[in-house]
Amino acid sequence: QLQLVESGGGLVQPGGSLRLSCAASGDTLDYSAVGWSRQAPGKEREGISCISNTGDNTNYRDSVKGRFTISRDNAKNTVYLQMNSLKPEDSAMYFCAVSTGLVCSDYLVPSVRRWGPGTQVTVSA
Repeated sequence: QLQLVESGGGLVQPGGSLRLSCAASGDTLDYSAVGWSRQAPGKEREGISCISNTGDNTNYRDSVKGRFTISRDNAKNTVYLQMNSLKPEDSAMYFCAVSTGLVCSDYLVPSVRRWGPGTQVTVSA
């Protein structure tokens, strides 16, 4: 059974960087698109980025475009989210989601097979 674990979250100052990882076990990610979402307190969860199964296609929500980069290493069964120029409004719980299919729907995972438990990102001085 597919299991996901996110890591790499933490406290960072505005303008700083973090790299999140989503490590999968129990099944391969080779045939799945994978996305990242986030949820701030009192707000709905929002998708922010998605990468196709091969990594050839990546998409981003406008609010993170140019600052975040999604990538994957299928040999390590892991997807990453490099976050640069972080802002206080980026503070949230970040989740990875594995799709039932190969491709994304823009920056969203169209059909989620599995969510990870999340990792907290706090951007504050």
